[in-house]
Amino acid sequence: MERSFKAIIMRQILIVIFSLFSLAIFAQSIKEMEPVLGRLVDVSPEGEIAFIKQMEQCEGIWKKVNNQKDYDKLSPEEKKIYDNCDDAHENYWDILSQGCSWYCGGGRDTASASSELKPLKGITYSARNSHDLSYKTAWIEGVPGYGIGEYLLYSFPPENPRITKVIIVNGYVKSANAWKENSRVKKLKMYINNKPFAILNLADTRREQSFSFAPIGNGDRKNFEMLKSKPWWTMKFEIMEVYPGDKYDDTAITEIYFDGIDVH
Repeated sequence: MERSFKAIIMRQILIVIFSLFSLAIFAQSIKEMEPVLGRLVDVSPEGEIAFIKQMEQCEGIWKKVNNQKDYDKLSPEEKKIYDNCDDAHENYWDILSQGCSWYCGGGRDTASASSELKPLKGITYSARNSHDLSYKTAWIEGVPGYGIGEYLLYSFPPENPRITKVIIVNGYVKSANAWKENSRVKKLKMYINNKPFAILNLADTRREQSFSFAPIGNGDRKNFEMLKSKPWWTMKFEIMEVYPGDKYDDTAITEIYFDGIDVH
């Protein structure tokens, strides 16, 4: 009996040691990644008002100019306005400019979340805000505290073009105050089909932050009908750590969007 009891204890100890060893090996296999910082998202409601005013001026001058001779007839002030006009964006809050991008053939996904902050004064904080290609809206988790363990889930059809870059706009960037007052993400755990894939270390900045990968998605694209019959695949982003906000513990992500291949 004593020998049997000792054997059971020893077996349990070995199981614990093996489990800890396996966890250590598994944890080492998840790569940690640092972001490449991109453009500064310097937007605000006041900036939107100035943008609308400028676009009205530009549209008035564009109607006057059909060729170089028309341009030469403009006053110095009108030429200055014309030269500063940007017709790449129709909306002040647009993330992507007009013209073709990966989203011409990609981005046909659905976004969901483990929780969402309830709407307030007509402003929503739903998961779909995290992929509407707008700097004005954001997803904010909806649990007490900083939302550790809460996540965004993106689901893609099998034929979706492959993803090689994830771009994250961290925090609530629609204004400097909103960004400072709300919490931002410090670490995101990224999953592919619910399997841990990478830990994304995010800087505490209003700049866009990108992470590049080998193509994610279905690579065998010769038989498109067979490709479409495959199951949907997912990408999940789970909050691990945060930068606390000055006023709120609500953690916000304005946008997670993508770039990739298979669209041209």
